[in-house]
Amino acid sequence: VQLQASGGGLVQAGGSLRLSCARSGRTFSEYVMGWFRQAPGKEREFVAAITWSGGSTKYADSVKGRFTISRDNAKNTVYLQMSSLKPEDTAVYYCATDNGRWIQIATMYYDYWGQGTLVTVSS
Repeated sequence: VQLQASGGGLVQAGGSLRLSCARSGRTFSEYVMGWFRQAPGKEREFVAAITWSGGSTKYADSVKGRFTISRDNAKNTVYLQMSSLKPEDTAVYYCATDNGRWIQIATMYYDYWGQGTLVTVSS
């Protein structure tokens, strides 16, 4: 399984960005696609995830109401629409996939990771 993330960049506080993550390679009937982020000097943290079959979603409290995760089954792509961005959202954002049925928020459950895309929010 390969994951290719894109869409990061520099944006002012209050602005929006959309991240994309294209998945290729081996397919599974059930899996989860997630987004994590890692700010300088901090641990990688869960942001959002979606189950591929049913489209159930889960968000970190810090991004609820501002970020939306979605998927395009035909394109094997997951998106993270980020709005009302804050300087504290600045981080490298990683997409990841877990070959399971239920959404997990711990990084240990995710088997494959993309290369990361940098999001910088200026104040």
